[in-house]
Amino acid sequence: RFIGLNELKHWELAPANAARVHAAQIPFALTSDGLGSAKEMRSAVWTAIRHGLPESAALAALTEVPARLIGAEDRVGSIAPGLEANLLVTDGPVFHPDAQLLENWNQGVQHVYVDRDAMDVRGTYDLTMGDAVLQMEVAGELSKPKAHISIDSTEYKVSFNPDGRMVNLGFQLDTLGMEGWWRMAGNVWMDSRIWEGRGQRQDGTWFEWSAIRKSEQEEEVNEWNAQPDSVSGEVIWPFVAYGNAERPQQQTVWFEGATVWTCDETGTLETADVVLHKGQILAVGQGLDEASVFGSNVPAYERIDARGKHLTPGIIDEHTHIAATRGINEGTQASSAEVSIQSSVNSEDVNIYRQLAGGVTTAQILHGSANPIGGQSAIIKFRWGASPQELLFEGASPFIKFALGENVKQSNWGNDYRSRFPQTRMGVEQVYYDHFYRAREYDQAWKEYNQQMRNASRRARRNNTVPAAPRKDLELETLAQILNKERFVTCHSYRQDEINMLMHVADSMGFTINTFTHILEGYKVADKMAAHGAGGSSFSDWWAYKFEVKDAIPYNGAVLHGQGIVTAFNSDDAEMARRLNQEAAKAVKYGGVSEAEALKFVTINPAKLLRIDHRVGSITVGKDADVVLWDDHPLSIYARAEQTYVDGIKYFDLEADAANRTWMQGERARLIQAMKQAAKGGGRAPTERVRSHYHCDTLTDENR
Repeated sequence: RFIGLNELKHWELAPANAARVHAAQIPFALTSDGLGSAKEMRSAVWTAIRHGLPESAALAALTEVPARLIGAEDRVGSIAPGLEANLLVTDGPVFHPDAQLLENWNQGVQHVYVDRDAMDVRGTYDLTMGDAVLQMEVAGELSKPKAHISIDSTEYKVSFNPDGRMVNLGFQLDTLGMEGWWRMAGNVWMDSRIWEGRGQRQDGTWFEWSAIRKSEQEEEVNEWNAQPDSVSGEVIWPFVAYGNAERPQQQTVWFEGATVWTCDETGTLETADVVLHKGQILAVGQGLDEASVFGSNVPAYERIDARGKHLTPGIIDEHTHIAATRGINEGTQASSAEVSIQSSVNSEDVNIYRQLAGGVTTAQILHGSANPIGGQSAIIKFRWGASPQELLFEGASPFIKFALGENVKQSNWGNDYRSRFPQTRMGVEQVYYDHFYRAREYDQAWKEYNQQMRNASRRARRNNTVPAAPRKDLELETLAQILNKERFVTCHSYRQDEINMLMHVADSMGFTINTFTHILEGYKVADKMAAHGAGGSSFSDWWAYKFEVKDAIPYNGAVLHGQGIVTAFNSDDAEMARRLNQEAAKAVKYGGVSEAEALKFVTINPAKLLRIDHRVGSITVGKDADVVLWDDHPLSIYARAEQTYVDGIKYFDLEADAANRTWMQGERARLIQAMKQAAKGGGRAPTERVRSHYHCDTLTDENR
């Protein structure tokens, strides 16, 4: 039960991978990477052939294609005049398990492994030693024959070493009065029909012996053709649990009679209709009809009876660490501004699907809080089954993660972490100034260079007498984008003194902190945040989980909201994100925020903080069709998301989910039975892959 469905399905489908790639006409090479030893290569290729890869394609993937990929096709990779004489000679198809390598030619130099002119000594013999006549059988490969003596039903192994027209034998029978080790040597005559020579008993006395062949070994007729293995599994998207056999398609959907929480100036509409068409919200209102919505060109659409149900915008999580891989922190340096989460998005994280089941449609993936200056974020839409690149929110403003407090000064990391600057809160401030001063100088140098290049004459360009370009620095380039208001900061923060400090740094450097995330002491400096222009993305009611949050209160969100600050609630947690609608309800409980405004804490407000509110966050005509249909009041702990749409595509459906769970249970059972059968033949079973949830302070990567 600890092995995921993806590992089970990979075990079944991976052998057919090469055949699928070949069928898609994608050039590929085969390598020994991942095998225990190079000796396993032929059997691995034969497995691919048995699963549908043509033998000619397998050979090309080990010769012609890799030669072309490395640009050496004019020297190696095929048999043609002028190319190096690198050849293999086998007695059957090169990949067949029973085929023998006879010769290997390397740049014209012959290496013989099996002498094809060698005498075939295999067969059944009458072995005569004095008065004793025994039956001896020589069998096996021509180049490595093996022998044994049969007495009654017992076989005795014979040490057997043929050498051209001579042969050496040794055995220990311990019967027929032949105790001890007997050795014999002799000559082979008449194409191995007769052997004769002398032998020595265990006591050193000599004797004459001979062997007369009664019959030759019958040659087995090899069936060189591969017997294909059947593969009954299907590929799902994504290739993990809850994946789909087919990618869901965009629909035109008409929700009829719902309570619609628009989260815009329209407010909440009772018994209203919402129409999704071509990935956008086409119409919102009461008493809609086809003519007013579609005009004369009415498309095929699905009408959903939403009476007694609630329709809300898709929930937006301003701060998450799901859907990232290979770690989220780089704790060895104080700034990692040059790196981006966009390079490590994991579109197969099952938490995407789980959070779709909780109504989440958009999230910002952030680095952790190990550094004062973290890395660039990734804003994604939860397009379950799409590629990592397809998850990225098109045209979203770029953001970067900053952090304050205990984590960045390594307060609780132990005595082994005392060398990296900063180690104090005052040092954190100096890190920001130092990096921004350097970024300003870097940006100015590039501006001056670009101006000089614009002013340079054609002759100067042609004669290369223009000034040299400044050194490219990805870290300083990213920080310069902040100074130029081209990239925006979301900052991990708790204490009011540090919040004040960073706003002062930003003011002095000429930019604004876009979002303070966590912001658990924001209620102490809400007026200053409002004056600065910062937003707040808070926890609803987390407090006292470490010393620097001892002053946190559950009324924080309501206080920030009351001061006119754009306020959101975030998860920072894979599990909490599934219940962000309930987190929003806590703004009603703590602080008396209205239900409509509380829902905005997880819809339009985080959209504003992420600067994507022109696309998502409310049910407004023209915006993206990211909506959730609930079976109860969306702030209720009993509410379940029945359907979740992203860009008008239904990525979660409660009924389909139940059917999918039944299918997965049957699929697991089928694969386990197949594994049991394969294990009887020596097949390898998949192994458990350890998974983990990332948090702000996670310093390790998941085990691979």
